[in-house]
Amino acid sequence: METAIFLLLILWLLAGAVDFGMGFFSFVAIRDAAQEGALYGTICQNSGKIITRVQTSSTRPVNLATTTITVSAPSGTSQGQPLTVTVIYNYPVSTPLISTFVGSGTIPIRASATSTIIKSTTTCP
Repeated sequence: METAIFLLLILWLLAGAVDFGMGFFSFVAIRDAAQEGALYGTICQNSGKIITRVQTSSTRPVNLATTTITVSAPSGTSQGQPLTVTVIYNYPVSTPLISTFVGSGTIPIRASATSTIIKSTTTCP
């Protein structure tokens, strides 16, 4: 009986560790996508094109088409001003019982990147 309880506890902890690792891998993917968008935004300040660039930067492990992407820059985007790209992904928790504590079964993962505008233009390559 003790072995069965101990084995269940160990398996639950192992599943939690794997779920945490997958969540961290997803965070790295959305962080890289935000950096890609911010880098593209340094030469093109068209928000629609920046969002498209972020969404097409990768499809694994996160489908970036299902994320929330925001681009923020000061009004009158000019050379030397900062441009920030933020990506938010709702990571689905798969470990049993943890989704009960989370509530909705997802954990929002957020990453943002800021770059300085090099060239002030909305016509993009």
